[in-house]
Amino acid sequence: MTFRSRILSTLCLTLALGAGFGMSSAMADSAATAPQQPKDALPLKELQAFSEIFQRIKQDYVKPVSDKELLDNAIQGMLSGLDPHSAYLDANAFKQLQIDTTGEFGGLGIVVGTKDGFIQVISPIDDTPAQRAGIKPGDIITRINGESVQGIGLDKAVKMMRGKPGTEVKLEVVREGENKPLNFTLKREVIRVDSVKSRMLEPGYGYVRITSFQANTPASLKKAIDQLDRDNKGPLKGLVLDLRNNPGGVLNAAVGVSDTFLNKGLIVYTKGRMPGSDLRYDATPGDILHGAPMVVLVNGGTASAAEIVSGALKDNHRALIVGTRTFGKGSVQTVLPLSRDTAVKLTTALYFTPNGHSIQAEGIEPNIVVEPLAVGKSLTEGFKALREADLSGHLANPDGKVQPRANGKGDPGLARSDFQLYEALTVLKSLVLSAGFHGRSAG
Repeated sequence: MTFRSRILSTLCLTLALGAGFGMSSAMADSAATAPQQPKDALPLKELQAFSEIFQRIKQDYVKPVSDKELLDNAIQGMLSGLDPHSAYLDANAFKQLQIDTTGEFGGLGIVVGTKDGFIQVISPIDDTPAQRAGIKPGDIITRINGESVQGIGLDKAVKMMRGKPGTEVKLEVVREGENKPLNFTLKREVIRVDSVKSRMLEPGYGYVRITSFQANTPASLKKAIDQLDRDNKGPLKGLVLDLRNNPGGVLNAAVGVSDTFLNKGLIVYTKGRMPGSDLRYDATPGDILHGAPMVVLVNGGTASAAEIVSGALKDNHRALIVGTRTFGKGSVQTVLPLSRDTAVKLTTALYFTPNGHSIQAEGIEPNIVVEPLAVGKSLTEGFKALREADLSGHLANPDGKVQPRANGKGDPGLARSDFQLYEALTVLKSLVLSAGFHGRSAG
């Protein structure tokens, strides 16, 4: 029996109970003296209230509403009330989720969440219409094509922004520090998310950016590092791994990326209530860099799977983490199919770094805090990046405590077009010098 069928069966039972609402006093007395229901028994009083509201809407709402629409809305409300990441996936949303994991879709290239009923940008995807137009993390989208998005839900907002490549979308955006809304007209493109990009920073020093975690990301990462070795005409002295504004993705991809740089040790473990939700992921021998120093760049847009990698490399003392505190999404979502084309995306577990730290609503504190700077002005001036703890209904951190927060800032006199990357390279060179590392063996 499907999830929807169980709800319909329960609703029918409740409606039948509601039909006998005017029960006799003898029946009421009998009910009062009856033993308490088991803990997992149906909450009949609440279900009866649900059925009465259902009937009132059917009879009295200003326009006819189908049973399917009412039940879909009820299911969506049930899930959205749990946390910001649980959701009912109808046929369109389920299909879109499958498209997302392949890394290709038609849209603007924005990763979004919800805040106070509005849609808020977590991060734009590199080399997409949103990124090129200047959409920034923390921007609040208030209107899409002139229609207010307050209260419409995340799935509908995403559906409005995606569509046929070549068509235009108008966004009204509120940005902290701006006196009035900003208006953008963007043209949809086929968004092919190439999750791994790489280049040489200087002779001996490589740079790899991972924009999201897809099923093929670990394999793409290995190819990128092999190419860097060829470009360098020898093994790298050190590597900067850039995970800034990486919204996450597939858990197994994060494990694979972490394992690429580790010879041994725990990568991540998860804890939940479902059978099989307590999982442990350990590294296998084979560090692709053979111990060459690493720096991982992070910021407030580094979330979920990207935080797994950051935490694994930090706790295993494999890399120094440089940048600003990460987003703090430490929960695991499981997609539970209901039928061929619908599913529930449900938060089923929390993940923990090797040292046993939950980053839920807290994030990962860098070893070295470096704020982003532009020439003569801080990019964070008057701006507070959106984090998991800012999302309505977020899960609390199970550790029950708040990490101490470092307050280091970069020196404005060292400003570059990408100050954080400049500082990360400086740190990497220091690591190489202090370790006396001049390049790993090719074997």
